[in-house]
Amino acid sequence: MRAPLTLILLLLNLAAFALEMRSGDAFVTQYALWPYGRGFAPLQLLSSGFLHANLLHLGSNMLGLWMFGREVERALGSTRFALLYFASLLSAALTQLLVVSGMAETTPTVGASGAVFGVLMAFAMLFPRRIIVLLFPPIPMPAWLFVLLYAAFELYAGVHGTFSGVAHFAHLGGLLGAWLLMRGWRRRVVRSWY
Repeated sequence: MRAPLTLILLLLNLAAFALEMRSGDAFVTQYALWPYGRGFAPLQLLSSGFLHANLLHLGSNMLGLWMFGREVERALGSTRFALLYFASLLSAALTQLLVVSGMAETTPTVGASGAVFGVLMAFAMLFPRRIIVLLFPPIPMPAWLFVLLYAAFELYAGVHGTFSGVAHFAHLGGLLGAWLLMRGWRRRVVRSWY
C-alpha cells in the first residue's frame, strides 16, 4: 500500500517554499502566523504550516514527514492521515498563538514542524516498540521513549527560552493535538466492539 498524501504534502511544502523564495517578504508577511493583534488573520493558522524559514528548516521537516508519515498513512489510511496532519497543524498553531500573543513577541511563526510532531506522536502510538536511532549521538530507543524525551526537551527549551527562534510550544501543540485525536479514535474502536 502506498502513501499518496505524504507525497502530496511534501510536494505542497516544496511548492510553497519555491513560491516563498520567488515572492519575497510580502508573501511571508501575509501568510505567516503573526501574534494576535499584531497582524494575525485566521487563514494563517493553516498557511503558516507550509512556509519555512530556510532550506535547512524545510529539509528537516520534510525528512521527518517522509520518515514517519508514510508508515502512519499506511496504518491509518489517507483520510485519517489528512485529519491527523491538519489537526496537528491547527493545534500547533493555536498553541503557539496562545503563548506568543501574551508576550511581547513581534515575529511570525512558520513551518510544518507542529504537524510533523503530530505525525511523530501518531507513529509512537501506532508502533511504540519500533526502534528509532538518534543521529547525534547514535542511541537506539523505542519510539514511545523517543517521543517522551523529545516532548520533555521541547517543554524545557520552551520554558527556558533555549534555542530562540524555534517554536517549541507549536511542537508541543502538534504532539498534543495528535495524541488527543489518536486517543479519540482508539476509544471509538474499543466502544464499537461492544
